[in-house]
Amino acid sequence: MTTSSPLTASGLSVGYGDTTIVKNIDLEIAAGQITALVGPNGCGKSTLLKAFARILKPKTGHVMLQGRPITSYPTREVATRLAILPQGPVAPEGLTVTELVAQGRLPHQTLFRQWSPGDRAAVERAMDMTDLAEFADRPVHSLSGGQRQRCWLAMVLAQDTPLLLLDEPTTFLDLKVQVDLMALLSRIVHEDGRTMVLVLHELNLAAAFADRIVMMREGEIVAEGAGAEVICPDQLRAVFDLRSDVIADPETGRPVCLPRTPDHVPMHALAAAAE
Repeated sequence: MTTSSPLTASGLSVGYGDTTIVKNIDLEIAAGQITALVGPNGCGKSTLLKAFARILKPKTGHVMLQGRPITSYPTREVATRLAILPQGPVAPEGLTVTELVAQGRLPHQTLFRQWSPGDRAAVERAMDMTDLAEFADRPVHSLSGGQRQRCWLAMVLAQDTPLLLLDEPTTFLDLKVQVDLMALLSRIVHEDGRTMVLVLHELNLAAAFADRIVMMREGEIVAEGAGAEVICPDQLRAVFDLRSDVIADPETGRPVCLPRTPDHVPMHALAAAAE
């Protein structure tokens, strides 16, 4: 693997206790792109992301961060090089948007270097990028789900790291909000020069916005590449047990998955459910 990649895994196996979830993975994350990890529930996507963030210790193999073993960095330095947004974060009651976003600056502060004009500028820039300026003094809990998710995204953007790891950032959001959020992430990557690794459940969102898709099953990588290379009927049947057709988006040419009706469900039952 080349050292030009900001993040690589080599022979990586990770799990919990005596159980191994991710099994002997080799993966190189491309700089300046969105890489989406997709696969069935329990296949190891979030476990792999935690290993990339040094939250989980490998059973075998290693993770390289910007050409060095991630274990060789002090914890604070890791937090200045990568930021992770876990699934379903919750803000303390009463915390304002600005106060939450400002938490992203903590890795850059020390006992002798507290809040600075640079910190303030980073917070303001992150809030501008996520269109949150008008909510600056609002409590986070008073916002909608999509607005709250943008607050958390602004917090990791304020951390000002070249690498962002996001675990299911679109979960529980309405479809329009999901699309808007993914469009925002795409702009941040391609206009701001960041690298992102996302865990996603929605295949069509991954196909529409990710530069590269890594498809996992039972802790192993079964396919990786551009969406058109990975999202195909045979692959979806093998990985998700999903019968589907795949067509090209007429505007972008990217693949769109169209699930087929299961053979055991009569059409009249589906029509009745829709009424």
